[in-house]
Amino acid sequence: MNKSESISEFYARVPQVSRELLPEAQSAGVGHFNVFTRDACSFLAPYSRRDFFKVSYIIGKGRLYFADQWIYIDKPALLLSNPKVPYAWEAESMDQKGWFCLFTDSFLNHDEKFKFFQQTPLFQTHIHPVFFPDEVQQQEISAIFKRMLVEINSGYLHKYDVLRSYLHVLVHEALKIQPPDTFVKHKDASARITQLFLELLERQFPIDTPEFRLQLHTPKEFAACLSVHVNHLNRSVKKETGKTTGELIATRILAEGKALLQHSNWSISEIAYSLGFESPAYFTNFFKKYQQQSPLEYRKNFV
Repeated sequence: MNKSESISEFYARVPQVSRELLPEAQSAGVGHFNVFTRDACSFLAPYSRRDFFKVSYIIGKGRLYFADQWIYIDKPALLLSNPKVPYAWEAESMDQKGWFCLFTDSFLNHDEKFKFFQQTPLFQTHIHPVFFPDEVQQQEISAIFKRMLVEINSGYLHKYDVLRSYLHVLVHEALKIQPPDTFVKHKDASARITQLFLELLERQFPIDTPEFRLQLHTPKEFAACLSVHVNHLNRSVKKETGKTTGELIATRILAEGKALLQHSNWSISEIAYSLGFESPAYFTNFFKKYQQQSPLEYRKNFV
């Protein structure tokens, strides 16, 4: 499992949208950009990071979930999401309209105003990324997205420069809006964070090929992926499970290691690599610490 959903994975998850990755844009070295209407989107977007940026104009009721808080969307909202902050979307009605565009950081790197973007909610993680425009702004934002759709389907040689300009205006519209103070803390934030941690831990398994390498190994890495401080994660997990974050990670890695030793013909080196250990010796020491025997000795019990 990758820590972030890639653009290719997004297209696979939302088959209603075009999977065309705009090869003319890629070959021109301008990064990736695409824009869609929201009637093509999924009604449930899983909690995860993405490895791309996304600006959504949401017209429809639903909830946006972040690590330890959520916000109810019951009126048109502009969402600026970046690869650093994981979130989930859960629609509450079938009537979902609006637009969204997604793009890579390399698309922005070609903008002479890149430093401006870095100082906006599009890049910053400490600013709430949801904005509620007034009626005048709603019309303006809708018009920008409509122009984006026309432009991306045009044959104009410099259309990606035009699309960057439209994106620039969208971000400015967000900056004009006062961020909402209606984010709600989960009733039991510790339980919510622990649940997200356990889901994230479990999604890394099972390991199917020796070429796969475990991405998350430490409490700090999990905390970063969940956008919470590692101390907050550790306290929450300890409160809810009675075990430390490190203990739960080690237990799950050990279980996977034992399964691979029993049911695969992979070498000890391949298993060590796939579980994220720097060398077979580190894996052997880890295994002996918890199992009181070496991986090779353990495997002999099943031969």
